[in-house]
Amino acid sequence: MFQYPDINPVALSLGPVTIYWYGLMYLSGIALGWWLLHRRAERFGWTKNQVSDIVFWAALGVIAGGRIGYMLFYVPDEFFANPSMLVRLGQGGMSFHGGMAGVALAMFWYASRQRRRFLELTDFIIPVVPIGLGLGRIGNFINGELWGRPTEVPWAFVVDGVARHASQLYQFALEGVVLFVVLYLYSARRPPVMAVSGMFALLYGVFRIFVEFYRLPDAHIGYLAFGWLTMGQVLSVPLVLLGAALLFAAYRGQR
Repeated sequence: MFQYPDINPVALSLGPVTIYWYGLMYLSGIALGWWLLHRRAERFGWTKNQVSDIVFWAALGVIAGGRIGYMLFYVPDEFFANPSMLVRLGQGGMSFHGGMAGVALAMFWYASRQRRRFLELTDFIIPVVPIGLGLGRIGNFINGELWGRPTEVPWAFVVDGVARHASQLYQFALEGVVLFVVLYLYSARRPPVMAVSGMFALLYGVFRIFVEFYRLPDAHIGYLAFGWLTMGQVLSVPLVLLGAALLFAAYRGQR
């Protein structure tokens, strides 16, 4: 087993300015995504100026949607009692599902402005999304948050004297590395429109449901039912269904 090194979440402190590793992971994910989309732009019919606009609006969607989603899905009572919590980003709290909804709305708006199909745009950007997801999970690991259940497996991390599944690293491997490789190679084959978006939704939903069996639920929510069902799993089931529907529609249209 491994002893968790208890990493300082602060990367750099300059007087009143504090830079956290978690924030740097977000910025790194956005920067790498922007770089890779620039390399793919011409091949998929987008200009580099459009890529910069896409990344800007997607980043806003991630931040706004992720924060609003966390408030609504995980702490609704506290949020409605004190709406100012929404802008207290220093207190943490981001939801992937909310961030995805925020990005979807931003991309729908941008696609309509460019007179391009919404799913054509999402197919273009989605292969780089796992980069941000994976780096975000590394940020969770550095922060020492989102630990898994107690376990005796030899690759566990000992945290405060308890051996636990490093569920953040499981998600990094599946949602980051595996999902990136699959989507990048799959999109290179130029499948029909909406297929890449469908593959992302399907695989992310399956991976998230799987990891939730090893990850502890939020303490203030706990398990929703059966002693194992979590909010993350409930929110991921629609993604699996949506992904399967998009893939079916994409390939049915080729017949």
